[in-house]
Amino acid sequence: MSRRYPVAVRRAVFVVAAIAALGIAAQAQAATLSVTPRLFSPDRARLQVSAHLTIPRQVGVRLVRLNGRPVAWIVPPSRRRLLDAAWDGRIRGKRVPDGNYMVRLIYRSAVLATAPLRIDTHAPQLVDLRADNGSTRFTGDGPLLTTISPNGDGFRDHVDVDFALKESATVTMEVTRTVKVPKVIYTVTQRLGRGAHTMTWLPSPNLNPRTYLIRFTTVDQTGNLGTYGAPNAFVGRQPRGVVVRLQGIDAAFNKPSYAPGELARIRISTDEPTLTYRVFHVGPEQVVTYADNQLAGIDIGAPPVTLDWMPWQSKAHTITFRVPPLASGLYYVQFGGSDNRIGYAPFVVRPAVLGQTNRVLVILPTNTWQAYNFQDVNGDGYGDTWYAGPPNRTVNLSRTYIARGVPPRFYRYDLPFLHWLFWSGKNAEFISDSDFDAIANGDELARAYDLVVFEGHEEYVTSHEYDVVERFRDLGGNLIFLSSNNFFWKVDKQGQRLRKIGEWRDAGRPEVRLIGVQYRANDDGQRQGLYTVQSATTAPWLWDGTGLGDGSTFGEFVGGYGIEIDATTPQSPPGTLVLAQIPDLFGPGIGPQMSYYETPVGAKVFAAGVLDFGGSATFWPVKRILDNLWARLSAP
Repeated sequence: MSRRYPVAVRRAVFVVAAIAALGIAAQAQAATLSVTPRLFSPDRARLQVSAHLTIPRQVGVRLVRLNGRPVAWIVPPSRRRLLDAAWDGRIRGKRVPDGNYMVRLIYRSAVLATAPLRIDTHAPQLVDLRADNGSTRFTGDGPLLTTISPNGDGFRDHVDVDFALKESATVTMEVTRTVKVPKVIYTVTQRLGRGAHTMTWLPSPNLNPRTYLIRFTTVDQTGNLGTYGAPNAFVGRQPRGVVVRLQGIDAAFNKPSYAPGELARIRISTDEPTLTYRVFHVGPEQVVTYADNQLAGIDIGAPPVTLDWMPWQSKAHTITFRVPPLASGLYYVQFGGSDNRIGYAPFVVRPAVLGQTNRVLVILPTNTWQAYNFQDVNGDGYGDTWYAGPPNRTVNLSRTYIARGVPPRFYRYDLPFLHWLFWSGKNAEFISDSDFDAIANGDELARAYDLVVFEGHEEYVTSHEYDVVERFRDLGGNLIFLSSNNFFWKVDKQGQRLRKIGEWRDAGRPEVRLIGVQYRANDDGQRQGLYTVQSATTAPWLWDGTGLGDGSTFGEFVGGYGIEIDATTPQSPPGTLVLAQIPDLFGPGIGPQMSYYETPVGAKVFAAGVLDFGGSATFWPVKRILDNLWARLSAP
């Protein structure tokens, strides 16, 4: 049976309990708890927890679910009056799941203060990301690849990128031009809520035709960051962005060179309704070009040809082209549309018979041109070349050159030599480096020519080309190398596709044994210097008429030389002369050297030693130096 206490006792107990409750309430009112940020992502920050009590107590901070069920102590109980701690979102080393929680300041069993907390580690997602040009698709387009041609005619002039957000976020759209990494050319940032959205890019009509990668970043209130669009050519390692193929008049021959009269094929992609084309010869023109996307030449005089292109506005089409009976050289077909867009398709006309018209042969470096061509055929946003990154191990020699069809760096490294050649009244035959496939051996080359000129950057060389040129030299043939870093990479050629194998020097055939110098260093043109002559007595013929003597310098007219540099080594052929050098250009003992050697059988080999020497061919005194070289080496 229950025991009843006297009224006085019961009143005393009630008073004690009331006083205790009031004491705890007073403590709660006197305690403060601060939790920052309330929206918390452990990936972006630490949770700052602070508390203040009026008197020291055995208090701790506990994380609990909304139903009151404890998760764990964030800060274990300890006697303290002040508390200041940072929490990494982990309990016993394990990440606490995302969700809504309460953070409580606890004294014994009493909750002194409470603060809400949301843990969120997930970045906002772009759902159903897709691109559209507002008109009909071009063949090959898909949800993440669209083709546009911003010429102001209202047809494929812009790209709309559609997506949905499941939570509000700040979204940044970056249009990038990719090389090895994306380079931003246009950006826009918007704060967007949940639901469907569209962001638009209307590019300038003057932008070069090529693919552009549109990357997105999404940021929520907790700072969680999501990225769409790969930062390098490993495109499968990150959520895909959008690729926009900006189309001009994209045209390319199916191989680098042809014989006169041969039937060629040109693949064209454009939405022009009509096309008109003419053929030009590069080199004789008295016009200096200063842009990467322009070609100039002499019209060969054939009537213009006009094509109805309406049936092919939404897919690529190939036409046939009969190569006219032209002299050996570099030519291009220029296509034009009604909106004044222009596209170029360069090609080499090789001699019908080697050596038939001249005993000098000029090699055009089409392998290198294509290696540096960032044309993106597969539409992943990165160029189909090993220069875009390791996933790309081959190069197709039949791709359209970006920049309206002009070979990379052509006006800087190759065109000045062609101008010097024609403007000074010299003559030569021309082939592409791919044409070595049709030359049986060095004996055939030596029967046809006394001098072979590598006018540009002959970096990528097959075993067969190396064998032919080396045998030509061994038979007494003369060589001129007007660039640097030549015969550096060994490549294999199957059809119109190159595969990079490795460095020739690692294969036991260092290029210095052939050229006299070999690749030493590259600083991307950060430092340029002047060549200093040091062979006025040992090679006076080279400097004849230039006014240069030992200690004289040249190169100031083009801002100096450098970029990629060559130098002699102990494996240089016996008797190799250093004609001029730029001492310590890239640091102590690291500088380019211009070289010359002769062999016992009479071969004469000159190497410029810098990447951009041929680019100064029309300037004094280099044009005189080239005259002297030509006079000495073009003779057997």
